[in-house]
Amino acid sequence: MAKWGAVFLVLMVGLGQVKGQLAPPTPPPKKSITISDGSSLLGWKAPLGKWSLVSSAKPNLINANDFTLVPGKGILVNGINGKSENLFSNFQHGDVQAAIEYMLPKGSNSGIYFQGRYELQILDSFGEKIMTPEENGGIYPQAIKGKKVGGNAPIINASKPPGQWQKFIVIFRAPRFDAVGKKVENAKYVKVTLNGQLIHQNIEVQGPTSGAPFSEEKSVGPLMLQGDHGPIAFRRIILKPIKLD
Repeated sequence: MAKWGAVFLVLMVGLGQVKGQLAPPTPPPKKSITISDGSSLLGWKAPLGKWSLVSSAKPNLINANDFTLVPGKGILVNGINGKSENLFSNFQHGDVQAAIEYMLPKGSNSGIYFQGRYELQILDSFGEKIMTPEENGGIYPQAIKGKKVGGNAPIINASKPPGQWQKFIVIFRAPRFDAVGKKVENAKYVKVTLNGQLIHQNIEVQGPTSGAPFSEEKSVGPLMLQGDHGPIAFRRIILKPIKLD
């Protein structure tokens, strides 16, 4: 009996393992928010200015500083002349992980403002030897009491040539406030990679970027795309709210 009891126990354990393999635990749902994937402009707040969708954007063969655009859907651009008002997301984010794919022609310039306040610079910096906060991927200087301060240059120049798609992965921590609304912790770029290479880690920003549309800091805010500094294209922008406490 002891022998058959042991066999029965082994069979039951085996069946339990098979059952477990057939019905694994359900993974937690993903809560990423697609702000832009080129299929519509619904993720953005009106007025949209000259921002529009096209099926293709490539550097112009005659003027490398401009795009040649093909009508359709798939890519977000700041108008046929590469200049428009800034664009704000409908979604208001706090702590967030962001994946942003962008492309620009030669010599162009734009920026991504987290919470509409803290700029991550976009610039044609391919081949630059000396990196500053104003180069591609730089955390642009802030405006504190009317003065331009701070800013952080990327650790390395990870920029691709103009006309190639590039990708930021950003982990951003929103500023913290006490019960009466006083800021007790600065906003922070916890980690930023550009084209798979680390360019920032644990960088605090003392306040909004010089020239940001909002001077008052808050716990949430929209993502803003700068549209008035030259042609820029975005292929995909996905935000995933996270908790960083």
